[in-house]
Amino acid sequence: MTSETIECARCGDEKPALPRPPFRNEMGERIQASICTDCWKDWLEHQTLLINHYGLDPRDKKSRSFLYEQIEKVLLGEGDAEQVDTSQEGSIQW
Repeated sequence: MTSETIECARCGDEKPALPRPPFRNEMGERIQASICTDCWKDWLEHQTLLINHYGLDPRDKKSRSFLYEQIEKVLLGEGDAEQVDTSQEGSIQW
């Protein structure tokens, strides 16, 4: 486990970095280098909400693409999260 701190791109605070990349790709390395553990935890909660609400299967390529797009927006971009539209519950087709 690392004790390295980073200036988090999401919250702007000096906080502990993730101990390892969350994915085995370039995006995982970017997240580890720029997102603190607290903001990653917040993302995981939001991701769970998206998965449960829209019935996403992270093993499915379309579902993963949607989630990766949200990571780019929420954590690595401007921070605009997908707002869960409860009127569509059960009607989203992936």
